Amino acid sequence: MSKKCYRFFGGLLTAQEHWLNKMSEKGYRLIRTEKMLYEFEACKPDQVKYCVEFIGQKSKANASDYHEFLEGMGYKVFYKNINLNYSVGKVRLRPWAEKGGRIATNATTFNRELLIVEKDNDGKPFELHTSYEDKENYYRNLRNPWLLLLLMFAIFAVVNRSAVFGVLALVSLIPVLVYQTQVMQNKREGKTKEW
Repeated sequence: MSKKCYRFFGGLLTAQEHWLNKMSEKGYRLIRTEKMLYEFEACKPDQVKYCVEFIGQKSKANASDYHEFLEGMGYKVFYKNINLNYSVGKVRLRPWAEKGGRIATNATTFNRELLIVEKDNDGKPFELHTSYEDKENYYRNLRNPWLLLLLMFAIFAVVNRSAVFGVLALVSLIPVLVYQTQVMQNKREGKTKEW
């Protein structure tokens, strides 16, 4: 028996991951995703665990390689969109992305910015990034799109003397600070803790 749920999380990766793990605790395993659709099948409660990872900065080749790497480790992997965009033929400029990923189209990584990774629950914590350096780079990649938005809104606010753009800049500042704190924390812990 399958169950369909319609949700939109946008950039709230932790909320999406938490919800998927709650569905697993209730005895549902993800089998398919679309724009807002999550389709599940029944399984034993808490049989699987989920991680949600942002890969919007990767080129198509690197995203595919990473997808294959995770599947090679025995994980089940789903692509997911971070935006709601129902138009065809869109092109998105991502100046913060790596070379080869700066222009996203339907043929590359547009509407495939997230990976939902599933593993069998073995009782151990499920983390895709285990070293401090890896975590620092991951949080930096999460911060950079928000930093670009913050700078754009701040410039528009000053140039246009617009309170609306000022408010949008302040809202964009929140994830920048959250992710920058994570970057600095992992950098500091990487220097102080030895393996």
